[in-house]
Amino acid sequence: MADTSRRTAASTDAQAQAHAVAAAAPSLSVVVCAYTTERWDDLCACLASVARQHRPADEVVLVVDHCPELAARAAEGFPSVRVVTNGECRGLSGARNSGVRAAHGEIVAFLDDDAAAEPDWADRLLAGYRDPRVLGVGGLVRPWWEAGRPAWFPPEFDWVVGCSYRGLPERPSPVRNFIGANMSFRRSEVLAAGGFRTGLGRVGKRPLGCEETELCLRLAVRRPHGLLLYEPSAAVRHHVPDTRTTWRYFRSRCYCEGLSKAAVAGRTGAGPALSSERRYLRSTLPRAVLREVRAGGGRGLRTLGALLGGVSAASLGYAVGSLRRRVRPHGDRPVRGAAPGGSPP
Repeated sequence: MADTSRRTAASTDAQAQAHAVAAAAPSLSVVVCAYTTERWDDLCACLASVARQHRPADEVVLVVDHCPELAARAAEGFPSVRVVTNGECRGLSGARNSGVRAAHGEIVAFLDDDAAAEPDWADRLLAGYRDPRVLGVGGLVRPWWEAGRPAWFPPEFDWVVGCSYRGLPERPSPVRNFIGANMSFRRSEVLAAGGFRTGLGRVGKRPLGCEETELCLRLAVRRPHGLLLYEPSAAVRHHVPDTRTTWRYFRSRCYCEGLSKAAVAGRTGAGPALSSERRYLRSTLPRAVLREVRAGGGRGLRTLGALLGGVSAASLGYAVGSLRRRVRPHGDRPVRGAAPGGSPP
């Protein structure tokens, strides 16, 4: 009887401690951006994974990017989710800005509509904010290959399909920027920095990006002593359809990454914009090339070709993008509701 009483008391104490920790954690808004009904099944899996979190989100905001059919279907199909429309120009950056503006949580976490979070994802992200210096926390993005991973596809290039790649830290570490499929920020910091640049990022199926990189760079400028923390235990699974496993898509995505990096460099300077890329080229890729040369055989040669071809395509994209920036410089509008002067030119 005494043992039972002690176990009951211990269980009660543990529950009380868990509730106290939850109460002390900042409030959380999860923002999911979607643009097409073609990914409905992915969207359902994404929102179901958010609903299964050990630490439930305080709210879930689904931003529909200029697709009335999807907005109507989502409003009917997800009664517990707040469905809003992108009030800015079409594209992922505008949709994310609309989500930040609609959210009420102290922390805004972004999850791609074709990604599914592990049950402890929210817990792991929020744990990082116990340090007041932390401005944002990003997590691991594992690829879920619909048709299996192509034998030639190098893990150092998993960023091509929006996933974490070989070369990233394997333990919690400060990083320059996050992968957009799995990232979070203090909402007040995003607003003060001016939000995501609408001239950057994916629009529909066009494989551009780097809007999260550019935002992270501006956050670092505003808060020199702040931290952007990579937490690999905060994991999501990202759906990779077979249409993204072709050489044609690989080459196109690498080229567009070069274009996007040139756009970021034009705004922030090549030093900050390319700091991680220089380490990648000096360290990560040489090790990958050496590995494939040693492996030899048909598979090794194909993967070696992908490594060299990917770098070449990205370099070409950067050169073309740099030339375009000189010929047609342009600016972007910050998210409405941001602090005046929060976004540098």
